[in-house]
Amino acid sequence: MSAMILDGKALAQKITDELSHIVADYKERGFSPKLATVLVGDDPASRVYVNLKKKDSEKIGIDYEEFYYKDISEEDLLLLIDDLNERNDIHGILVQLPLPRHIDSNKILERIDPLKDVDGFNPLNVGRILLNISDLFPCTPKGIVKILDEYKIPIEGSDITIINRSNIIGKPLAAMLINRGGTVTVVHSKTKNPKEKIKNADIVIIGVGKINFLTGDMVKEGAVVVDVGITRDLNGIRGDVKYDEVSKKTSYITPVPGGVGPMTRAMLLENLIICFSKQNDCAK
Repeated sequence: MSAMILDGKALAQKITDELSHIVADYKERGFSPKLATVLVGDDPASRVYVNLKKKDSEKIGIDYEEFYYKDISEEDLLLLIDDLNERNDIHGILVQLPLPRHIDSNKILERIDPLKDVDGFNPLNVGRILLNISDLFPCTPKGIVKILDEYKIPIEGSDITIINRSNIIGKPLAAMLINRGGTVTVVHSKTKNPKEKIKNADIVIIGVGKINFLTGDMVKEGAVVVDVGITRDLNGIRGDVKYDEVSKKTSYITPVPGGVGPMTRAMLLENLIICFSKQNDCAK
């Protein structure tokens, strides 16, 4: 068996092309969706990610404004968020994580207006996912579900194992898949018999940041594998899956790069348009 590639890059391009037409239509009617990003400190990876978000936004016509601080107090950062919440020309706010240790990320994310929360991390928006009443989801989980849907991989009735329990990916993704009728197991460092739970899964979603963590003997024949891992080494960007082994046993698999990563970026843009629409009834 040789797995079919779940091409997140191609799907992301399809979605951003559609979004560019939506943005162009808004602008013809006098509307200008705008994203604000906040970056604190000199983390090189964070700078790369923010630059990509700027590039992606401007490519489809979304206005963009960056707020960069080499250093800032938690109090001043909260005041900045308050200011951005009040600005009518700002429709989405993204605070690049991680933040420096002296700043409580949870306080910052709570302060973002839920209507401008393009990352989907505000506790109110996360709670709405649990209640299955949300239309705004964190970008990576949303991108994963879109990939599964695009390739008509059934969620309802499937046994799904998620190897990640973070607030950004694992927890919201588990809720989203449960809401769609999946039977979800979350595997982590405290899980008993984790290999058994992975081996029994129809769909395995992994994001642990360890190169080649998931090997061919750990998945069953015909499983679907989604690799969320991103690790940079001398060979470039690597995922968590030992691709050459696992792809020979699975029915579908995401590559790294070109799988989940591009979809995460596309979902940010889609979330910005959703936030913009919520704030402008006449733009719907």
